[in-house]
Amino acid sequence: MNRVWLGNKKVTPGKVVCIGRNYVEHIEELNNAVPEQMVVFNKPNSAISGQLYCFHDEPLHYEGELCFLIRRKKLAAVAFGLDLTKRTLQSYLKEKRLPWERAKAFDNSAVFSRFVPLDGLDINDLSLELFINGVRVQSGHVSQMLYLPRTILQELSTYTTLDTNDIVMSGTPSGVGIIQCGDIFTGRVKCAGNTLIETEWRAE
Repeated sequence: MNRVWLGNKKVTPGKVVCIGRNYVEHIEELNNAVPEQMVVFNKPNSAISGQLYCFHDEPLHYEGELCFLIRRKKLAAVAFGLDLTKRTLQSYLKEKRLPWERAKAFDNSAVFSRFVPLDGLDINDLSLELFINGVRVQSGHVSQMLYLPRTILQELSTYTTLDTNDIVMSGTPSGVGIIQCGDIFTGRVKCAGNTLIETEWRAE
């Protein structure tokens, strides 16, 4: 089973629950409709990775996200995550009105920084930034979300059990694109403008 860092120890998530279409500008850049209900899909433990890959049957697209670790059914820690997508396959599946899992839940498709406990932090003042080769390509604040983190948790709890160490990926802002091999990705999580996490990956 794959693991992630929580502070200075490793924990094993059972699953990754992902929220789609949670930022209006991202919805618009992909020409999608604003959903009437929260869009949810899952990734298995085998999707978790510390390595960033640029290709899996087709070129992969990146989506930077604020990600939350569950402890005792609460949002307990935050990380920067990359939701990797087979965009060509996803577009085909959407056109055929088929599930997205083959385009979203493949091995190594969920890349995470370490998780930092949320104790003492204002969850409603979290933000993310993604830089590629030193150029900022994505930024987003919790206030821009259609569904805020605690609303996501409440909605998910109406139909599924979130176990300790499960991860919730809360959606991506605009600025997604293709991963080029050799690119240097730098992900940051901030709270009230102060950097909590900064992690770097080289796409392989």
